[in-house]
Amino acid sequence: MGNLIHIIGIGEDGAGGLAPYSLRKVLESEVLLGGERQLAFFNGYAGEKRVLKGGLGGLPERLKVLSQTQSVVVLASGDPLFFGIAGYLSSRLGAERVEVIPHYSSVQLAFARLGDSWQDAELVSLHGRPLSGLAQRIDGKAKVALLTDETNTPGRIAAYLLEFGMTEYEAYVCERLGGPQERCRLWTLAELALEQEPGAANIAALNVVILRRKQGDDAAGDLNGQQRRGFAYPDEAFQQRKPERGLITKREVRALVLSELNLAEDAVVWDIGSGSGAVAAECARIARLGKVYALEKGAENLPNMEANRHRFRADFTIIQAKAPEGLAQLPDPDAVFIGGSGGELAAIIAHCAVRLRPLGRIVVGAITIETLHGSLEALRQAGLAVEVTMLQASRGKPILGMTRFEGMNPVYVVSGRK
Repeated sequence: MGNLIHIIGIGEDGAGGLAPYSLRKVLESEVLLGGERQLAFFNGYAGEKRVLKGGLGGLPERLKVLSQTQSVVVLASGDPLFFGIAGYLSSRLGAERVEVIPHYSSVQLAFARLGDSWQDAELVSLHGRPLSGLAQRIDGKAKVALLTDETNTPGRIAAYLLEFGMTEYEAYVCERLGGPQERCRLWTLAELALEQEPGAANIAALNVVILRRKQGDDAAGDLNGQQRRGFAYPDEAFQQRKPERGLITKREVRALVLSELNLAEDAVVWDIGSGSGAVAAECARIARLGKVYALEKGAENLPNMEANRHRFRADFTIIQAKAPEGLAQLPDPDAVFIGGSGGELAAIIAHCAVRLRPLGRIVVGAITIETLHGSLEALRQAGLAVEVTMLQASRGKPILGMTRFEGMNPVYVVSGRK
C-alpha cells in the first residue's frame, strides 16, 4: 500500500509556525512538494524538493508511485481542506492514504485580527473563479469572506460591488497574514475601488477581503419599501417600458413559473424573450450559485434589463439575439422559461428539449390559445412530460373606501419535464 502521504498546512510564518509534529514530518520526509513560496521556507531540507505549479492533473498518480518507496509530504497554504488541495487528493487517493494536518486558514486569521466571529460568515473563493454572480450570492449577508487572486483583486471586487449599489458594506483587507509584513486595514468601497486603477500597488497580492455590513445600514429594503428578499416581487418594483404593457411577466404568473422551473441553487437557466428581465432577475436570486442567461432580440428592452439587473442585485447575462440561433453557444440548461418566441416557438422548444439536462424543465407562458396549443404539441413531440395550468387572477382595487376585484387576462403556464 505504500507510505502514508502527509498534507501539511503552512502559513506566512514559515517553518517556525508549524507544530512540532508537523515540522518533524517535513524534516523526516524524503520528498517535499509544494509551491515555490512554501518550499523556500526549508532551505536546509535534506530530501528532494518538487515544485507544484500548473494543473493538478496526474499529481495523485505521481504521489502513489512516490509513496511506494519514499516518505512524501505535500505543503499547502493554511488549511489544505479550505478551498485547498487536500480535498482533491484525499478523494483521488483515498482518505486512508493521506493524513491532513491543517494550519490556520487565512479566513480564521483575518477574523481573529478583527476580533469577530466567523461561523456566521458567507465564505467565497474567487481564486481562479469568475467574479460574475457574486452580487446575488452575498446580498443580505452581514459578513462575507472573499479569497482573492491576481485577477479578482480587492479593487476590482469593490468596483463590482459599487456597480450593484452594495454600499452598505465596508471592507477589511488583510495582507500577508501571519507573516512579518502582515497588514490589516479598513476601506470604504469607493476608496478600495481606486486600487484597481493602473499603477495602484498599495495592496499586497497575498490578501483576504472581509466585507461587513455597516451598523444601521440595511440595504435590503431598497425597492420603494419592498424588501429585496423572497420572490415574485411587485410589478412596479421592476423598471419596464411604459405606457406599453405586456413586456413583464406579471407577479402572480411569475410565482407559478418560478415554482414550475424548480430551480436548484446551482442551476443553469435560459430566459428566452426576456423583455424587462423580471424572470431572469428572480431566477438569478434563486439560482445564486448558478448561471442565468436572458435572451432578448429587442434593443429597446436592454436598458430596462440592465437596470433591473442592478436594482435586484441579480448578475445575469444579457444577450441580444433571436432564439433559437442565440442559444447555440450557451451551456446546456437545467431550466428554460419561454416568455416570447418571435414566431419560432416550435423550433425553440425543439432546440431546448435536445439541450435540456436530465430532469430539467421547460416552462412556457402563453396568453393566446394558439401559443397554448403550439407549446403543448411541441413539448409532447419532444418527449417531455407535460402539464398545463390556466391562471386567472384578480387584484383588489379601491372603490369609495371599499375594495373591488379587477380581473386580469388569463395566462396558460405550460410545463414540460425531461
